[in-house]
Amino acid sequence: MVLAENTTSGKTAVYEGMFIFDANRFARDQESLPRDIATFIEEAGGKVEVSRLWEERRLAYPIRGQRKGAYWLTYFQLPTVKVGDLTRQCELKDGILRQLFVRLPESLVDPIISHAKGETVVDDPEEAVAEETPAVEQASTEEEAATS
Repeated sequence: MVLAENTTSGKTAVYEGMFIFDANRFARDQESLPRDIATFIEEAGGKVEVSRLWEERRLAYPIRGQRKGAYWLTYFQLPTVKVGDLTRQCELKDGILRQLFVRLPESLVDPIISHAKGETVVDDPEEAVAEETPAVEQASTEEEAATS
């Protein structure tokens, strides 16, 4: 993944975006609000990496009269100078109760996005072999090595 590339609009970074949607509106049309988020990001010159529903739950306090919210998690690349524009668009959009953007440290981008996609990332190939080998086989292999 290309990070922090210099473009005409400045430095690009990877962000985690947490959105709280109006649960009633989201229940009626589960594609509209996420599609609007992706459109906002793309119009700002960004690219959506992963976007999914996190959970629906009761809010700690009412927001705009709503007591329940649908939490939507999105990972995306965006020029850093465009985050303010994206925030403003989200504030104006009916159906989005709150949003929060967190810039991810470059060292954590690949593991976090892989996890969000449901993939597993292994840095050490020996760990991958150990994870694939059942514990019973490992125990018998260790016993054989001890008796040899």
